[in-house]
Amino acid sequence: MRRAESGSTRRRALGALAAWILAAAVGFAAPRAARAAAPEPLSAFPRSVLAIRTVAGRVIDFRIWIANTPRRAEQGLMFVRALDAHDGMLFPFPREQPVVMWMKNTYVPLDMLFLDAHGRIAAITPRARPLSLDLIYAPAGTRAVVELQGGICDRLGIRVGDHALASALP
Repeated sequence: MRRAESGSTRRRALGALAAWILAAAVGFAAPRAARAAAPEPLSAFPRSVLAIRTVAGRVIDFRIWIANTPRRAEQGLMFVRALDAHDGMLFPFPREQPVVMWMKNTYVPLDMLFLDAHGRIAAITPRARPLSLDLIYAPAGTRAVVELQGGICDRLGIRVGDHALASALP
């Protein structure tokens, strides 16, 4: 009988130890994970001006945030509830590369402009659907992506073939 109690006691002690280790691990990891998941305020992103010169010769200026780190690029305009007509975000890339975007945790519709190495708008995805997990594929040779308020390209006459100019463009 004593052996059974001893084995049972040992199992309870090991179970309690395992529970304590798990609780400690979760306790230490949770604040770190919560910090990592917290979005960086847009006020911390670098700002610049991006000008779009249309084929018709019109120049339209936008105030942009620059997603200049992998973490900022991953966050993008997530959690933003409103976007002014002349605000946007620029995602510059160090070289032409395959690019896939999505609208996870993005509450406002966006026009996505895909730029080639010369700043020419190679493609536009208009009014990307908020909160969608659908993948939006950029054309080959994308060097940067600009996100603007959904529908602004139609309203201002921005088209494929227009050029974007900004000091933050590669």
